[in-house]
Amino acid sequence: MSLEDTYRYLVGGYYGVSLMDEYSLKEYVLEDIKKYIEDYLKLNPISNFDYEKEAEYIKDNVSDKTKLQDALLVLNKINGSMDLVLLIKKRLKSYDKK
Repeated sequence: MSLEDTYRYLVGGYYGVSLMDEYSLKEYVLEDIKKYIEDYLKLNPISNFDYEKEAEYIKDNVSDKTKLQDALLVLNKINGSMDLVLLIKKRLKSYDKK
């Protein structure tokens, strides 16, 4: 997986968690993900890559289902809350029924 792809799924995961309004502690998890992304970029800088433009593209154009799937990957990386993982899986099942 390229550095760019890793950045994309991290950002997608951030926006996936932001969709989870029913999780009362999501702001804390979002801060953890943001810090993880910042640390990742410090260790793996990507030259000639517009981070903000890419994040905006992901926010506006990537499906919610993909963002939620990315969120599961990110939560696994940061050892996120199992309650949140279960909520995301439940929401993903509702997409499969459509």
